Amino acid sequence: MPDSWLALESGADPVERARTLRRAHATFTEAGTVPRPVRAVVAESWRRSVRAGVGPDGTASVELTDSDLGAFRAEHPLARVMPLIRELLGTFAADCDHLLAVCDAHGRLLWVEGHPATRRRAGRMNFVPGARWAESAVGTNAPGTAVAVGRPVQVFSAEHFIRRVQPWTCAAAPVHDPRTGRVLGAVDITGGNDLAHPHSLGFVQAVARAAESQLALLTPEQPPAEAAELTALGRDEALLRGGGRRVRLSRRHSEIVVLLAHHPEGLTGDELLCALYEDESVPPVTLRAELARLRGILGPGRLASRPYRLTLPVETDATVVERRLRAGAVTGAVAAYAGPLLPGSRAPAVVRLRLRLADGLRAALIACRDPDLLADWAHAPWGEDDLDVWRALAAVRPTPAVRSRLAALESELAAAPHAW
Repeated sequence: MPDSWLALESGADPVERARTLRRAHATFTEAGTVPRPVRAVVAESWRRSVRAGVGPDGTASVELTDSDLGAFRAEHPLARVMPLIRELLGTFAADCDHLLAVCDAHGRLLWVEGHPATRRRAGRMNFVPGARWAESAVGTNAPGTAVAVGRPVQVFSAEHFIRRVQPWTCAAAPVHDPRTGRVLGAVDITGGNDLAHPHSLGFVQAVARAAESQLALLTPEQPPAEAAELTALGRDEALLRGGGRRVRLSRRHSEIVVLLAHHPEGLTGDELLCALYEDESVPPVTLRAELARLRGILGPGRLASRPYRLTLPVETDATVVERRLRAGAVTGAVAAYAGPLLPGSRAPAVVRLRLRLADGLRAALIACRDPDLLADWAHAPWGEDDLDVWRALAAVRPTPAVRSRLAALESELAAAPHAW
């Protein structure tokens, strides 16, 4: 587990750390700048909170009450694993004056259980069943932020964006659908500063993994959905999955499917011709021949014409990265990025998509200043010569190896002939 996931370093004084974080929080809310002691995952969350219009003096709103809450909980997938979650985490929460909470994918608390006195205290800030604790509603908090970034999160004291939550510490981990991988919600434990410990985060993550395993056992096999998935990052020949089939496409067919997936409304023959070929003299009959072959691969009725379009939804891995970037979930975007989009393609429109995706991800990485994420990019084949990323990494993790590589890249840049 990377150290950047943990709210409190080993041996640190929690009182002094909380005092430092309160000063940092005041600096951010007053001046908009994040002081260095704030962890990257928290700084990134604070910025998303501000962009969502959350104020530091806000409070959670209750969206589900009484019968609505009961009906919603009964139908939610996590209801089937609540007995397991209670067995693993409930006793610990009750014995230690903590709370066990489970939220859905929108950050709405479905269950809040634990010590009665702690529940009453938490109720004063609306940490109750039915309340919406999404990051976009109440700012940085463990269950809401875990759902937003798709990974375990520990939030200590004044790392919480809303001031009335800052006396608390919490740790949460997302629970994913074992078949589709989508986030169903998160398991959280909330209490005092003694939760700011590596074991708390590891414990709640283990409970979430156990819940996923239990869901896999309880979930019957489903027939293939009428949809397809396209894997095109880091490979020149895309992989198309759908309808129980798995097909490796040719380079040209990979380009066509990527572009049609990106334009579900369709493209005319002329638009597709310009998007695919650098040489403007390529005759339309060449494209029509490629489309005819692709139609045979996809199956009847899957590729329509006038305009050319796919008749079934296709989710690309590039789209997943873009969606996570738009949501500000940089960690999740990096995790889904397996490399440049069809790296060998020279199709003009594919090149534009490839550069836009890589540049957007690089910019987000450099802005978030997370040393682990920057290091992952810098040591990947597509990032080993990325001077800007190496400079950003050297600013937050100036190890001898990093400084040496940066010096070598800057030397190569200085020695390179200037282009006029």
